[in-house]
Amino acid sequence: MTDLAIPDVDTDALLTWLSDNGIGLDGQVTATRIGGGQSNLTYLLSDGSGRRYVLRRPPVGHLLASAHDVAREARILSALAPTDVPVPEVYGVCTDEAVAPVPLVVMDFVDGISLEKKENAELLPLPARRNVGTSMMETLAHIHAVDLDATGLTDLASHKPYAQRQLKRWAAQWENSKTREIPEVDSLTRRLAENVPEQHETSLVHGDFHIRNVMVDPTTGDVQAALDWELSTLGDPLADIGSTLAYWPEVGEEIPGRFSAETMEGFPTPADVAADYLRITGRDPEALKYWRTLGLWKVAIIIEGVVRRIQDDPTNRAVVGAPTAELVNRFVDKASAMADEAGLA
Repeated sequence: MTDLAIPDVDTDALLTWLSDNGIGLDGQVTATRIGGGQSNLTYLLSDGSGRRYVLRRPPVGHLLASAHDVAREARILSALAPTDVPVPEVYGVCTDEAVAPVPLVVMDFVDGISLEKKENAELLPLPARRNVGTSMMETLAHIHAVDLDATGLTDLASHKPYAQRQLKRWAAQWENSKTREIPEVDSLTRRLAENVPEQHETSLVHGDFHIRNVMVDPTTGDVQAALDWELSTLGDPLADIGSTLAYWPEVGEEIPGRFSAETMEGFPTPADVAADYLRITGRDPEALKYWRTLGLWKVAIIIEGVVRRIQDDPTNRAVVGAPTAELVNRFVDKASAMADEAGLA
């Protein structure tokens, strides 16, 4: 394991733990940082025989309370294994402090392509690009249809009204992670709190469902796995599509320094994606503006947290780069505009 370099992980102890748990890696094993995620750190473990696994660990440095719980994420993935939701298989959760001071999760490497890179997105024929959006919305509908009792996920989170829980959580995260004062964030928090819509149902919510958190088939565009479940909870299903739309840019709204497959030829627009979800689920579109506002507000706070973690420890910087304060400002401005459109006084 001479090529393994995962922060704070004892490589010999990890190799022993992998072997003891039936996770076979032989000979020269390498660990390569993968993915553009700016939160939990993700590594591809591979050996000379072609075997591949994925290891996830929390980020290094300043961590917010209740965030980055990889063991909880593993529980969700395991619970979803027998459902229609496509997820990677979990092989083990390591809590041995002789291996690492934080939990580690080892899971299956899912065949397919990630759309974080242009060269991958270009592999998709035009019909498959449109199908990415439809398949993502079908996957989201499967997530929202999960039987909480059958999967043992009824105690995953509170059943109290979701919007109030989200507002309380992310307002606190903002206070704990902000690198500067932004009065517009405080104004949005107030406007959202004073205009909460009535919640009619409670379902499993992914919490961070966007095009970079799925693996897709390079021929058809079908979703092969939904990834990064660390923000998953129980709540209003419309919140998920609201967050998805917050992340899905229109042409001309691309984030500087980051490739956006969504704006390539053939990929659906945010309106297409929303229409797919509403057609598949039959849910009411009227509340979407509120949830899109909350989604944009939440994304701004998440990005600010990433900026803070990278300031605390550059090791947390993803291989595709890092967000900036200007990006946070852009999402705050979009959230304010959406709040105006939604009539949130």
